[in-house]
Amino acid sequence: MIINAGTEEAIKRWDSFADTYSKNHTEQGDLHKEVFLNPALFSLMESVKNKKVLDAGCGEGYLSRILSKSGATVTAVDYSPRMIEIAKERTSKDLLIDYKQGNCEELTILEDKSFDLIVSNMVIQDLANYEKAFSEMYRLLVDGGCFIFSILHPCFVTPECGWEKTESGEKLHWNVDKYFYEGAYEQGLGKKEKMLFFHRTLTSYINTLIKTGFVLESIVEPKPSTEMLKKYPSFEEDFRCADFIVFKVKK
Repeated sequence: MIINAGTEEAIKRWDSFADTYSKNHTEQGDLHKEVFLNPALFSLMESVKNKKVLDAGCGEGYLSRILSKSGATVTAVDYSPRMIEIAKERTSKDLLIDYKQGNCEELTILEDKSFDLIVSNMVIQDLANYEKAFSEMYRLLVDGGCFIFSILHPCFVTPECGWEKTESGEKLHWNVDKYFYEGAYEQGLGKKEKMLFFHRTLTSYINTLIKTGFVLESIVEPKPSTEMLKKYPSFEEDFRCADFIVFKVKK
């Protein structure tokens, strides 16, 4: 459902959903992160040992912990106070992760050119002002640093989308509508919660990255590996269209 709301409303909803959301996360994240996003993100990161890394929108902190265990010096921010509390609770004291509450649209708590790498996993679609967020990521990176981020695929996950099914429930094809609408919309997560996402076209994302000053290095549309299909056979249907897209850009 299309709705008129901004980032502040998104923060409230994520804050109230934080405990339920985190219960579905292991040290590899939730199932979609394990199957699709982690392999794509790590393939683009290369080695993070001795690098200063920002986890921009860390949620309950699973990715921050993986990065820290891989030898990175990690700073992690999230705009949900409750998410930061949970991340701290789940992080052992031997992992020196600097958790901070902060909105990626305005991270004045962090200094210019502080990071070699910024990773933002399924966050940008939760922000009303993605242009400002991209500018902040650019400001925070050292020259030559990289920004890697994943989002819902804007071509397939739109404000009105979903499976077309037969009367018996067989999935025929994936419907997409309202692609050129740009703005907020609601989508159900969990049993009763409705989260707020912000849709933009693929053109808007790429042109904004270029305008910000980034150089596009790679795009990945993740699909399940053979190994993951053996573990989770139900993900076979995800070869029919892409749920996510991952960008790697360079300053």
